[in-house]
Amino acid sequence: MYPIQLHSVFQSATSTAWDLEFIPHPSVKSKFKRCLDILGSLVGLLILAIVFVPIAIAIKIDSPGAIFFTQERYGYLGQPFRIRKFRSMVSNAEHLKSLVKNEAKGLIFKNQKDFRVTNIGRFLRRTSLDELPQFWNVLVGEMSLVGTRPPTADEVVNYSPRHWQRLNVKPGLTGEWQVNGRSQITDFEQIVDLDLRYQQNWHIFYDLLLIGRTFYVIFHKIGAC
Repeated sequence: MYPIQLHSVFQSATSTAWDLEFIPHPSVKSKFKRCLDILGSLVGLLILAIVFVPIAIAIKIDSPGAIFFTQERYGYLGQPFRIRKFRSMVSNAEHLKSLVKNEAKGLIFKNQKDFRVTNIGRFLRRTSLDELPQFWNVLVGEMSLVGTRPPTADEVVNYSPRHWQRLNVKPGLTGEWQVNGRSQITDFEQIVDLDLRYQQNWHIFYDLLLIGRTFYVIFHKIGAC
């Protein structure tokens, strides 16, 4: 595994803050990976352009609200960026979150029968079509085709040094988590294990292997909710 150096910069009776000095992961500097990201994102954006109108119409007919859901996420070395997805929940989903039981363990939120998810939203999630707008994040270099799942602010605020290691690579549209269970994995520590395994196993053709497995998982609806 590619290590990181941790320096404790603040300690009190109740908390510890850490200054993290990451040893750059080879995937971040790989020209092959970046070329693959650019090529893949252009193909993805072309698909987005083709399906945008029918998906947008379906979202509007299904429930009132915006076409896109925008959220701040955290990427390489904890750098914040904004992603857009096709909206798969009701427009006031964040206000209704307290009414939904969290079935996951750790620093993630999941519910297999979340009532906030719309009818078209369930279809978009099963087929991963809701993720298509994120190809823009890949094109501009904020994300990669393959990497770790980009966390939200309420997750990273509670990260331990072990959890921060998963951000030693760029976040990805797919990765070990997506091809090894997707939504069926409800333990955050298991997701971290998978993300760290990706870092340990990565080589220039490993991304191609995971992309191929991703298509298989999507087409066979494995782990979809």
